[in-house]
Amino acid sequence: MGEGTGVDLPTMLAGPLLPAARGLLNCRLTAGGVTVRLTEVEAYAGTAGDPASHAHRGRTPRNSVMFGPAGYAYVYFTYGMYWCMNVVTGQEGEASAVLLRAGEVVDGLDLARSRRTAVRRDLDLARGPARLCAALGVDRAAYGLFLLGDGPVRLTPPADPVPPTAVVAGPRVGVTSAHDRPWRFWLHGDPTVSVYRRHTPRKV
Repeated sequence: MGEGTGVDLPTMLAGPLLPAARGLLNCRLTAGGVTVRLTEVEAYAGTAGDPASHAHRGRTPRNSVMFGPAGYAYVYFTYGMYWCMNVVTGQEGEASAVLLRAGEVVDGLDLARSRRTAVRRDLDLARGPARLCAALGVDRAAYGLFLLGDGPVRLTPPADPVPPTAVVAGPRVGVTSAHDRPWRFWLHGDPTVSVYRRHTPRKV
């Protein structure tokens, strides 16, 4: 349970996908000597009618951790150069997860800067899913790690509750299918939230 918030992360993450996604906002994620406060997330429903999910067509070696139980890390490699991290949610066997899209570095700032030397503003260190992983030093080694214990990657409840009016919902980013589904959630007015760009299919 979080001090002052009453957030029970195991129960929240094992519940319905969209409340779990909203509940991750303002949580802290710690890895590699850096902690970020999560400010933007994006939900994916697995085999439950969500064609944008990596688990839409069923279980594979790549997505097996998405099938639960909740509270584990699903990390994948994209565009041949970037790592992205999800938190597994829902009941075991359901295959749902929440992509961690952006956050504010609240501890380990110098270390995060050393990993993101091309970034000029601290607000941009973890602004975007690949940047967030880079700032934290998260890569393939984090795949399948339990996030709610004392392991190398740890998720902890928010220090302050998030009022419902502070959460904004909108279309997902960078997916071709079901991109208009309003399953991306962010903290209203937070400067670390990534810039929305509607997906444009690549020309061949």
